[in-house]
Amino acid sequence: MKSLRIAIFLICVAPIGFAASLAHAADAGAPAPALSLPTATGETVALDQLKGKVVYVDFWASWCAPCRKSFPWMADMQKKYGPSGFTVIAVNVDKKRPDAEKFLQSTPAAFTVVYDPLGTTPTAWNVKAMPTSYVIDAKGNVAMVESGFKDENIAELENRIKTLVGSK
Repeated sequence: MKSLRIAIFLICVAPIGFAASLAHAADAGAPAPALSLPTATGETVALDQLKGKVVYVDFWASWCAPCRKSFPWMADMQKKYGPSGFTVIAVNVDKKRPDAEKFLQSTPAAFTVVYDPLGTTPTAWNVKAMPTSYVIDAKGNVAMVESGFKDENIAELENRIKTLVGSK
């Protein structure tokens, strides 16, 4: 009888815990979800290949006004901290590549851009707004999540990046 109760508990409760862990898969402190997407040239960029680096994963779209402000800042961060083991991966979620290409013509990216027109990666990462960014530490864990791109949070974001790069 005891094993039957345990089996019923596992059937009823375990899926809830599993679903909850998926829904909050990209919360601070959790391991970063998988990310493996192509660049414009077809090269695959995978987050698991970047362990040992601090990674800034940014989800963006061509229609996103704050993204136009975040791109120059991300380029500055890439230039400033790249030599110390920091990298930016910008995940475009436009369904039509020409929309992204038009955005990139007027707002160039001095960092890695990958494409997910099906939107499977932002779903796995639980992205709710554009842009949403994740600072991933050298061990592959989410250190910080930023929804939107706000001037008042820029110093905190850079300080977190600087601290993580310095502690690798």
